[in-house]
Amino acid sequence: MAKYRNALPQMSGEMFLTDGGIETCLIFHDGLELPYFAAFTLLDGAAGRQALRDYFGRYAQLAVDGGHGFILESPTWRASADWGEKLGYDAEAMARVNRDAIALMAELRDRHETPASKFVVSGCIGPRGDGYDPGAPMDAGEARAYHGAQIAAFAEAGADMVTAITMTNVPEATGLALAARDARMPCAISFTTETDGRLPSGEALGAAVAAVDAATGDGPAYYMINCAHPSHFEDAVTAGGAWRERVRGVRANASTKSHAELDESETLDEGDPDDLGRRLRALARIMPNLTVFGGCCGTDHRHVATIRDACVQARAA
Repeated sequence: MAKYRNALPQMSGEMFLTDGGIETCLIFHDGLELPYFAAFTLLDGAAGRQALRDYFGRYAQLAVDGGHGFILESPTWRASADWGEKLGYDAEAMARVNRDAIALMAELRDRHETPASKFVVSGCIGPRGDGYDPGAPMDAGEARAYHGAQIAAFAEAGADMVTAITMTNVPEATGLALAARDARMPCAISFTTETDGRLPSGEALGAAVAAVDAATGDGPAYYMINCAHPSHFEDAVTAGGAWRERVRGVRANASTKSHAELDESETLDEGDPDDLGRRLRALARIMPNLTVFGGCCGTDHRHVATIRDACVQARAA
């Protein structure tokens, strides 16, 4: 059963952590195979489920130790119809996988949550296509229909919210936000940017936030930025604009490389955790609505620990 669906605690101004780059951690640190970067395949075996428990447990402890909230993002970034078909999962199997993922997140909440550290269960949704290349984007209606099935599974399983990670274009983000509204689920939309601070589709970050809000009647609960190094989007943020007030979360890459460079890399670029923390601390000082902090590609619990400590300092200041 959903616990926070009607009142997301991260909206109150409390600091929340989330995890790092789940796929890169599981592949490069744990030596697991994830076809098509699909972490949801681990749900089908006892060893895979334990690997997920161990992975999330490291981040959960960081939150509890600091007295912060935590957002459990389900390992379902690839668990939509097209990706499932590539891996031999039909519609019924995909619905089961998404429900199972939320059940595992609820189990982790039961294990780790404390009165001082609220744990929000979020159903994670990725783009229909490549997370780095928008290709030929769907229109909003197509996106609403496509993502609706995954969102319905999350709602049925008792997720508190849905989070769309690595959105590359406005129409897909708009359709996804509308599908979440259809299911009466709060949602967060997280855009990715290229090194110029623009979405892979070429849209300016602030303009993308404004466009989705205009098309959905301010439908998303909030926005995030992920899968980009802070140096890629700092200029867009520091330029100002009312849109910044809608951004409550950042899940940054450790690497300063472009998406194209990361796509071609056969090794993990862990970047500079201390520099990453300093940059996020600077962002937190000029964006007081930022409450959710985590990592993306190349980051692990060590990066998130550094980010936590740096952002605590920013919020105290």
